[in-house]
Formats: sequence, C-alpha cells, structure tokens
Amino acid sequence: MSNEENNNGENNIEEKKENKNKKIDIVMGDPKIAIRKLSWPIMVSMLVTFAYNLADTVWVAGLGTNSLAALGFFMPIFLIIISLGNGIGAGTNSLIARAIGGKDKKKADNIAIHGILITVFISLLAPIVLIFFLNNILLLMGAGTIAPLTSQYATIILIGLLVLLLPAVGSSILRSEGDVNRAMNVMVITAILNIILDPIFIYVLKLGLAGAAYATLISSSIAVVIISYWLLVKKDTYLNISKEDFNFDLGIIKEIIYIAIPTTSEIIIFSIVSIIINFILSQTGGPIGVAVYTAGWRIVSLAMIPHMGLATATLTVVAAAYGGRKFKKLIDSYNYSIKLGLSISTIVGILVFIFASEIAMIFSYSEASLIPAISEFLRIISIFCIALPFGIISSTTFQGLGKAFISLILTIQRALIFEVVFMLLFAFLLNMGVYGVWLGLAIGGAIGYSVSFIVTKLYLRGFKKVNIKE
Repeated sequence: MSNEENNNGENNIEEKKENKNKKIDIVMGDPKIAIRKLSWPIMVSMLVTFAYNLADTVWVAGLGTNSLAALGFFMPIFLIIISLGNGIGAGTNSLIARAIGGKDKKKADNIAIHGILITVFISLLAPIVLIFFLNNILLLMGAGTIAPLTSQYATIILIGLLVLLLPAVGSSILRSEGDVNRAMNVMVITAILNIILDPIFIYVLKLGLAGAAYATLISSSIAVVIISYWLLVKKDTYLNISKEDFNFDLGIIKEIIYIAIPTTSEIIIFSIVSIIINFILSQTGGPIGVAVYTAGWRIVSLAMIPHMGLATATLTVVAAAYGGRKFKKLIDSYNYSIKLGLSISTIVGILVFIFASEIAMIFSYSEASLIPAISEFLRIISIFCIALPFGIISSTTFQGLGKAFISLILTIQRALIFEVVFMLLFAFLLNMGVYGVWLGLAIGGAIGYSVSFIVTKLYLRGFKKVNIKE
C-alpha cells in the first residue's frame, strides 16, 4: 500500500472522529445552542409521524366503518406497546447522556447495547402473551362482532413487533450522542414510505385492513436496516455497538426499566382520561360532544409537537449535564426550554383563539353544523395550549435525571386529579354540560401543568445549592 493511500485512510479515520466529536460537543456545549439544534429535527420527525397517522386513518376509512372501528379498538393496545418502546428509548437516552456527561464512554457503549437487547427481549415475549389473550382482551373492550377483524390486524402487528420498537430505541441512541439529523431522517423515510405503501397494500393488492399492517411493518423494517447499517456496519457513530463492548449489568437494565415503566404508564393514564372524557360527554352531549372532542383534540396534538421536540432535546442536555455534575448548565437548560416553549405556546394559543372558526372548518367540512361547537372548544382549550411547556418539559427533565416516577406522579396529579375533578365539577355539579367539560379540561390542565413547573423549580433549587458549595 502506498504512502498516499495510507495518508488517505488516516485522514478518513480522523475525519470520522472529528464528526463524532462535533456531535458530542453540541450536547456538552452551550445548552441554548444544544436545545435549539437538537429540538427542531425531533419536531420534524413528530410532525411527519402525525401526518402518517392521519393518512393511515384516511386510507383505512375507505374500507368502511367496520375496518375503521377495528383499527380504533386496537389503537389503545398499540399506543401502549409503542410507548413502551419510547420508554425504553427514553431510559437508554437518559443513561447514555449521563455517562457521556461523566466522560465514561465505555459505560455509554454498554448502556446502548443493553437498551437494544431489552427491546429484542420484550419484542419476542410480548407477542406470545398478547396473541394468546388477544381475543378476550378485545371482547372486554367491547369489540363484539368486530373482534375477528381487529384480531387479524393486531396479530400481524404483534408478530412484527421487533421492527416497530427497534427504530424508537435506535433513534434514541443516536439522539443521546447529538446525532438528531439521522434520527429525523429515519423517521421521515419510515413515515413517507408507509403513506405510499398503505394504498398499494390495502387497495391495489386487495389485502384490506391486513394490508395496512403489512405496510407498517415493511416501512419500519427499512428503518431497522438503515439504523443497523449505521451502528453495526458503517460504525460512524460516537457509540460502539459490538460484542467486545458488552458487559452484562443488571443495574443498567433496572435503570432503563425504572424510566421505561413510568413513561409507558403515562400513556395508560392518558388513555384512562380519554375514556373518562368520552363517558362524561356521552352523558352531557352525546355523539356530537364526542365528535367535537375527537376533532378538536387533533389541534391540541399538533400544538404539543414543538414542546415534545424541546422536551426530548432537554432530556439529553439535562442528562449530560447531570452526569458531568454541571448543575448550572442543567438549570439553565430547563429554564431556557421553558422560556422558548412558553413563547411558542403563547403564539399558538393566541392564533388558535383568533382563528378557531377557520381551523374548525378544516376538520368539519363535511359537517358544517359542528363548526360553532368545535370553535368554542378551541377557544376554551387555548388556555390549555399555552400551559403545555410547563408540564411536558418538566416531565422529561425528571426523566433525564433518572427520576421518572416523579414525572409519573406529576402526570397523575394533572390528568387524574385536576382535569377529571374540574370536568366533573363544571359539567355536573355546576350543570354546565359540554361547555363545563371543555372548561374543566382547560383549567384543570393549566393548573396541573403549573404545579409540575413549581415542583420542578423547587427540585432544581437543590442543584443550585450544591453548585454554590462546589
């Protein structure tokens, strides 16, 4: 081999090292710059995923009411499963970032491998348990005659669970080292591919609802291949994934699960609150009330996306600062995210309030009679939208610190205490009906989020005192 070839090889290695270090330098550097650079690709990923879910529903709706209902009955189970993958990803992200902050790369590598192995284990175990009890679960949920159709779709999804969960954990590993752009690209490719494959498998190949399941698994499989190539073949990531870097550690497994369980439980709580809201609405407003809530909540889901992006970025930065005992940076990261999130939520809240009628028209073009009711919902819920960053960013901050159960408690106090109590109070005791449900949800949510903010600020004071002493 010539000297020139040797030099080129050495240059390529140095270039790779430099690129890896640049990504880590973002996480370890100025928290304001880090949060801005890390958050926007995450926002794009979530926005594309939202668009995919919307498109998926539209394509399935073309099959008829039964297929749409079948998809709806499996959705709560599906969300819990996906949230488990996201929970493992959050736990892995938090631990890796803390290890990187503490300059313990060997431990960071080992954590990444443990996160992948936990995902593989759950992906193989969960389908065995769920498929066996699937029909009984669906009947308990009230699926009735639609249960066989739901079961057909659900079985395909559960068998391919591994390819659904691995991208979430793989993306979290990339985000933990500051490589958010590639994590975003994977999510975008998956979503676009799914949107393209849905009509082909559902209608062209005439597979119906099962086709939607196959399209989801194939698009996710592509994501697994891409991430696996980066981590295992190209090896241009900061973290190393190999047998040599693996050292079984039960403590790491416990810590990942410690964050994953509360994160997953939060989704279960959201599902419980949705069931309670639908029950209250069925008593006060009937199907129209449920339809208004379903349409209006899509706007709230959109409004959450910027804060979810900020929160995920904050988790990484806070965890790295915590691992490196840089407590001032930790506090500055949280404060900056809250300020940035509040500026976004205030603008969004004002726009939702002003243009409520126009927004309502988009989601009720086929039912013009719903426009006034959806407009009323949006104007009231704009209060809730403004308070979003207080709760979402506070919860992920505790996840970054490894205190996921505090995050869970904050979710419980907001959703199951303030929101539910205020909705029942306004709707029934004050006899305000559907209007009371919207008012209770908005005020209860805003108070609950504010409590989360106060608790987080008080908790971070402890770090401030430690920082002063050191």
